[in-house]
Amino acid sequence: MGKLLWEPSEEGKRQANITKFINFVNKQHKKDFRSYTELYDWSVGKISDFWVAVWDFIGIKASQRFEVVVGDVNKMPGAKWFIGARLNFAENLLRYKDDHTAFIFKGETQRLTRMSYAELYKTVAHLAKFLREMEVKSGDRVVGYMPNMIETAVAMLASTSLGAVWASCATDIGPGAAVDRFGQIEPKVLFTVDGYYYKGKRFNTLMNAAEIAKAIPSIERAVVAQYGEEKPDISLIANSRHWNDFLAEDKAPEIQFEQLPPDHPVFIMFSSGTTGKPKCLVQGAAGILINQLKELIIHTDLKREDVHFL
Repeated sequence: MGKLLWEPSEEGKRQANITKFINFVNKQHKKDFRSYTELYDWSVGKISDFWVAVWDFIGIKASQRFEVVVGDVNKMPGAKWFIGARLNFAENLLRYKDDHTAFIFKGETQRLTRMSYAELYKTVAHLAKFLREMEVKSGDRVVGYMPNMIETAVAMLASTSLGAVWASCATDIGPGAAVDRFGQIEPKVLFTVDGYYYKGKRFNTLMNAAEIAKAIPSIERAVVAQYGEEKPDISLIANSRHWNDFLAEDKAPEIQFEQLPPDHPVFIMFSSGTTGKPKCLVQGAAGILINQLKELIIHTDLKREDVHFL
């Protein structure tokens, strides 16, 4: 028998989100679960009841509640979930508009950047307005050739608020590898950046972005965020604009969140490409949303005052 390395305090157990979830289930379904094992057994035995409880406990925002939790739970793949619901992926992640910190970013330049939920909503609103003016609509594809930075998440939220489908790849892959991925999905807008840092060395990626925009005829506009230079020369990228051009207005409009079916595509991910061109992996909005929130809130015990490191 191994030695127990750590056990949470009794107060920690009482305040844990999973304890609150068990209490929620007990009250909602007249149960008396006292352990994780009992909860787990119920979750796999009463699948529909479990996912309704998760939906309600984490507070999924939807303009229309589902009529049926799952059509045929034995149909895998192909089961239809939360039939009849209408919701928006980005709206659920932008439910707060306060001064609480939403993002902390520190790259290899060592410059620390913070963004509050209020600032996040405002920035997404400005960017979503631009995308609407570009006539980006539900089902269109928007892509990011960007490193892991705040602007990447903002571009994703602005895109998905309209019902557009988001795909991205990092700037440390060459333009050919990016075209192999993005070229398959015919994106309308490209978000990119002037460069990135690795081991203290700056890499300029504007030429790569220009090659990508040129190689994919469906790209109508490009938006370039800055990571290194103050205001980089983006003239070599056709139909491009600077990120900060959209943030000049003080007053941001309210975001018009498109209400969509639960299986509406939200992300396109890609396989590695080791056996030919990368394969597209399409993720539906409700499935990604509810499962990630379940993992973060219930399993990881993440609360608003916590910091989640990526």
